[in-house]
Amino acid sequence: MMQTFQFGPWKIAASEIFYISKLSLGLVNYKPIVPGRMCTVVYVLVLPRRVVPRFADLTSEEVTDLFHSAHTIAAVVEKEYKGESLTITLQDGPQAGQTVPHVHVHLIPRRAGDWANNDDIYGEIDQKEKELAKELKRKTAAVDNEERKPRTPEDMASEAAALRKLFAQAENIWSA
Repeated sequence: MMQTFQFGPWKIAASEIFYISKLSLGLVNYKPIVPGRMCTVVYVLVLPRRVVPRFADLTSEEVTDLFHSAHTIAAVVEKEYKGESLTITLQDGPQAGQTVPHVHVHLIPRRAGDWANNDDIYGEIDQKEKELAKELKRKTAAVDNEERKPRTPEDMASEAAALRKLFAQAENIWSA
């Protein structure tokens, strides 16, 4: 049986993870903000391996590892998805738009004109977070916004496997 990891209260299959460091994970996105707008998948997430709801609750070592991992992943993701820039964001707590109670960093490749108003992306991130939390709670693949289609486990595993080859890994969690 393949290993799983926690993303807040939910289990994430190792097949959806493309990067692993001593203390952090990189995983592909279940429900892109706007598929096809600029690439196959709009963004990835980086999170600590330990379930920690708030940024201030991370240890210094976890903060260092999380941002080192985000830095490493960002350069590769921007290039792989033909981005020209990146939006890097962390919503810390419910009033900041965090709906999954687990610290996570969004890495979103950007291109000129991908949003008419550059800051509109933040509203879409907020909405996507709410939809993701609702869907994970229901554990269904219902589509609540035609533009945001959930991806199959097979699609996410395929993308994660392709990205995985681009990184040195702290350990191999993918073999039985």
